[in-house]
Amino acid sequence: FCTKDSLSRLFACCGHVQSVEICEKPTPGEKKEKQMSKFFNQKTATGFQVAYVVFRKPAGVQAAKALSQEGPLLISTESHPVKTGISKWIDSYAASVVDPEELRAEVDTYMQDYDKKIEEEEAKAAKEEGVPDEEGWVKVTRRGRKPGLPRTEAAKLRVLEKEKQKRARKELLNFYAWQHRETKREHIAQLRKKFEEDKQRIALMRAQRKFRPY
Repeated sequence: FCTKDSLSRLFACCGHVQSVEICEKPTPGEKKEKQMSKFFNQKTATGFQVAYVVFRKPAGVQAAKALSQEGPLLISTESHPVKTGISKWIDSYAASVVDPEELRAEVDTYMQDYDKKIEEEEAKAAKEEGVPDEEGWVKVTRRGRKPGLPRTEAAKLRVLEKEKQKRARKELLNFYAWQHRETKREHIAQLRKKFEEDKQRIALMRAQRKFRPY
């Protein structure tokens, strides 16, 4: 029930409220503002929370400290009632329904910003490529979505060696395949030769009336 809007409205009597930040627990320093998505990375905190109310002028802090002497602040009033029960559940359900057009617009905006960031990084890398620094070192960059190898003589030799090994493996596999085919062909030829020899021997035994199959 205690939201940023309700806290901003309650402390508005002390001065202009610049911002309100709600956290799960106290933080050691000022929390950096992050652009949170309405649809993604939304973590709902449960239980007690800590709120940081920032006023535009220091006088607002002093006025807020003096509020403890005037009594408690009411979040739910006649002019600003807090919804509970079925009304709150209906609003929560309505808020959970995603608008496809709004979601598409946010995704398109995010992808445009991402593409722009990638283009800027690639342009910066292209500008710095081959330029020595103050100590004379040359920074080797990998541009593009598919990073390439550094353009050095050692890298070229490694590429040539890999291609040579790849070609040798391919030739060896082809040799093994050819050898397997030759072995199979020789085995079939031997079976055919043995079959012909058996046919001739059976024919000879029949002629001599010595063939007894049973």
